[in-house]
Amino acid sequence: MASVISVAVPRDSAVAHRRSEARIAWMLVLPAIVLLFLFVLLPVTAVILLGFTDFELGYGKFRFIGFENYAHLITDRTFRKSLWNTTVYAAIVAPVSILLGLGIVMLIESETAARSFFRTAYFLPVASLIVAMATVWQYMFHPTIGPLNALLALVGLSGPNWLGSSGTVLYSLSIIGVWQSAGFNMVLFLAGLTAIPRELYAAAEVDGARSSLDRFLLVTWPMLGPTTLFVITISITNAVKVFETVKTLTEGGPNKASEVLLFTIYQEGFVYLRVGYASAMTVVFLLILVVLMFLQYRVIDRRVHYT
Repeated sequence: MASVISVAVPRDSAVAHRRSEARIAWMLVLPAIVLLFLFVLLPVTAVILLGFTDFELGYGKFRFIGFENYAHLITDRTFRKSLWNTTVYAAIVAPVSILLGLGIVMLIESETAARSFFRTAYFLPVASLIVAMATVWQYMFHPTIGPLNALLALVGLSGPNWLGSSGTVLYSLSIIGVWQSAGFNMVLFLAGLTAIPRELYAAAEVDGARSSLDRFLLVTWPMLGPTTLFVITISITNAVKVFETVKTLTEGGPNKASEVLLFTIYQEGFVYLRVGYASAMTVVFLLILVVLMFLQYRVIDRRVHYT
């Protein structure tokens, strides 16, 4: 009888201990859950619901209109133009900044004398406020006194009006986007590169990988798979979310040649005060991000080598 009691007491004590740990765990995670609900789930739910209304700021009443906002998006030339501009911008900035960030990392790692200096120099654009740098970029792209056109004039070429021409404004903004993103990608690749065991390079050299290119293809690139997947995800997301440079430098002009999705949503919601229509645009924008993330992880994740 005593043995039965002695077995039951430890079991009850273990159950009570697990329940106490569970309560403590819930208490610790509760603030994060509350913040997630208040600042993520609740706003997203409100945006989805408002997308089915004709709500406008300043008007007390609004009505449920179903999918009228989404039907209007299909025929809205401004929305289609901003969607196309966003696609072109992301198609330029994301791959170029990824390749440039990887190339910078490989060059920095091969340089031993001034490695810290170059790391800091290439990371400075990430730490700089793009609004504060707008004046510098306006000067760089100025059609008459800008250094870019001055360099072109030295070789006998006539430089364009970079930010004032419909044919060049989006590519000019893409240059700024690459400048801003390459340093951040460099830091991510640098973190992945330092995590690669040095023994793998020694083993590859024993197996015949003598050149730097062989070691990169056989060791570095496969081992950077998880980092590359993360960098691709972050780069595409940041490129699709471009807003500051457009708002600061071009205001979507000229002739909507640089208007992107987030700027169009901003215009509809905070300038024209059509919150319902802007909410429908936001839902489409979120769906685009979700689809892009799903495709990346479905297609690219299968080719990633995890350690």
